[in-house]
Amino acid sequence: MLPYETAETPEVPARPKSGLSQGIKSLIVLGVLGSASAVAGIVMAGRAPGPLTETADAAVPVPLAARLVTAWDAVDARPLERIEGKLERNETLTGLLTRLGAEPRDAGAALHTLSGTDLIDSRRLLPGKTQAEAWFEDGQLKAVSVRAEADRSLLITRTATDDWSATPLYARLTPGHLRVEAEIETSIYAAALELGAEDQQVADFASAFAYDIDFQREIYPGDRFELVFETAYDERGNRVRNGEVLFAALNGKALKRGFYRFAPSDDGVADYFDENGESATRFLMKTPINGARISSNFGTRKHPISGFTRLHKGTDFAAPTGTPIYAAGNGTVERASRNGGYGNYIRIKHPRGYETAYAHLSKYAKGIKPGKKVIQGDVIGYVGSTGASTGPHLHYEVYINGKPVNVMSLKLPNGRKLQEEPEMLAEFKAHKAMVDALRVAKGGETATASLLTASAPAPQSDTAPPPTP
Repeated sequence: MLPYETAETPEVPARPKSGLSQGIKSLIVLGVLGSASAVAGIVMAGRAPGPLTETADAAVPVPLAARLVTAWDAVDARPLERIEGKLERNETLTGLLTRLGAEPRDAGAALHTLSGTDLIDSRRLLPGKTQAEAWFEDGQLKAVSVRAEADRSLLITRTATDDWSATPLYARLTPGHLRVEAEIETSIYAAALELGAEDQQVADFASAFAYDIDFQREIYPGDRFELVFETAYDERGNRVRNGEVLFAALNGKALKRGFYRFAPSDDGVADYFDENGESATRFLMKTPINGARISSNFGTRKHPISGFTRLHKGTDFAAPTGTPIYAAGNGTVERASRNGGYGNYIRIKHPRGYETAYAHLSKYAKGIKPGKKVIQGDVIGYVGSTGASTGPHLHYEVYINGKPVNVMSLKLPNGRKLQEEPEMLAEFKAHKAMVDALRVAKGGETATASLLTASAPAPQSDTAPPPTP
């Protein structure tokens, strides 16, 4: 009995005179999904009455073997030619299928099936990552599969009437983790990506340390970093997705510290905590902008436009026009308007006598006006060069009780301290022990600058239950 054969095998339809004129649903499901539980021998299919039904524990619809594979299919099915490729820069899916050999008319008709549906998100079609496969018979396009997400592919097949139909196919993923450790030669970003991390994991690392270190001036060659983050594997054991950062550590000249991502059960808000249960979050952010370099520090200087020597009350971060600017802390917008040489300007009042100011903005974020409540990390505006400015940058000021201070040398108050909450501290310690076990586990996947080995979960059998997330 086939893996998904039903108790009542449907009547085998009479073989049509024209051989395959009933339509071909070509399914090399194993190739489409990379799924060990897929029915590897299903290449041709006859009639398919009604939509395919997905199952919770397999990527193959339950009635697939019984309803799509007919006797004459099994005897006379001819293997289809399969060609695959990845989306190139400035290329459309139609262009990719045409490049793989499909007639433009067939490629357009097949993909038109997705129009007006939520089967695919065009924002996820990334050059070099989005993969498509095309199956041909005698040069004619018969089926297309597009990897829409790590656990989902779209199968588009030609019907008996030369129309097209689309079906989502879901793979079964197994959770895992990846540990990345390396010595920094050029940047954390370059080293982490080389070893399997992605932009999001590097951004999470930067978020954890944003309050403690200036990545532009306080990272040195020879410093080491470590990352442990969630992953997901398909049923062949291939890593197909990265997830949340569980642990981030920096061992360098300027700082030696590690953080664990943890969501206390009382509020469910995830944050990064050090080994003692102290939050990485500070009252204010030192750098309320990503990807910028410091172009001018706090202190007395000669103004580049007026030529006068006077106190530069803030820190300048050079960045491209339009770069998002974040609220440095929770507070209330006091001003959001033009302010002389400051250009477009925002001032926020925070608790404990703190105020922050942001100048030279190109524009304000939607809804930013006096009286608006903001929380740390909210986008409040965008980098520009309005007012007395020689180029696009953010001028960032911090005041305590009305006096300007150098935020780069300021010791900012901490966020939550679990040491003061016995119940939450016990939860954190249990979570920390679990993450520490992952850091030394031999069954996980580990990448270092000199070693790249993988020990992914073993493929599941066809009859195995789905893994628990």
